[in-house]
Amino acid sequence: MFDLTGKVAIVTGGNGGIGLGMARGLAGAGARIVVAGRNPDKSARAVAELERLGPGGALAIEVDVTDDASVTRLFAETAAQCGRLDILINNAGINIRKSPQDLTLAEWHRVIDTNLTSAYLCSHAAYPLLRQAGRGKVINIGSIMSTLATSFSPVYAASKGGIVQLTKACAAAWARDHIQVNAVLPGWIDTELTEGTRRDVPGWHDAVVQRTPAGRWGTIDDLRGIAVFLGAPASDFVTGAAITVDGGYSIQG
Repeated sequence: MFDLTGKVAIVTGGNGGIGLGMARGLAGAGARIVVAGRNPDKSARAVAELERLGPGGALAIEVDVTDDASVTRLFAETAAQCGRLDILINNAGINIRKSPQDLTLAEWHRVIDTNLTSAYLCSHAAYPLLRQAGRGKVINIGSIMSTLATSFSPVYAASKGGIVQLTKACAAAWARDHIQVNAVLPGWIDTELTEGTRRDVPGWHDAVVQRTPAGRWGTIDDLRGIAVFLGAPASDFVTGAAITVDGGYSIQG
């Protein structure tokens, strides 16, 4: 039920943070990982690590997930080098921490394009390959900010809210093709992306710990299990779901 031997997975932003944590899970379950990112040195280090975790191996393909032509090349190269695609994790994302009144239109577009439009572009490009394989899995990375809010992340929250609705629409459209589409909503995970929040928002680290029933920030390895579950046959009747991985943070009033 959880064996991914012979499967091929693309992980956008898979060279660090949550993407790398999920890629570790898939690699350990036997999948071949395509690390899709912009930084070739960082991707090379991720590939070296992933190749030690399982028999499937790994490779890196440089991509700009906001550019349609670049995304098209990513999936064409994956098909050429791996012969198939079974799993797509739309993880690439950024954040700009500003109050709504201080956010510029250019900043708005930058975050929306990176976090939300990229998921559409990659899902659109993945669909023919997944359908050709006879079944497939798409895992979109939302956030607890898909449903909660902070004053300093309006565009991030908007992009991640959109991820949940895109997930539901694709799940409904592709279910008859045996393609399951689900979203993962991570909580406060210790990554490069959240370093800025801990630095710029006084007391935020301790506030998260106090609110989280698990009593700690998450680590990227906390995302390994959910990646395997949603990528494996175990989740074949799970689609359109938004699964929170946050140590209980979002259940607190």
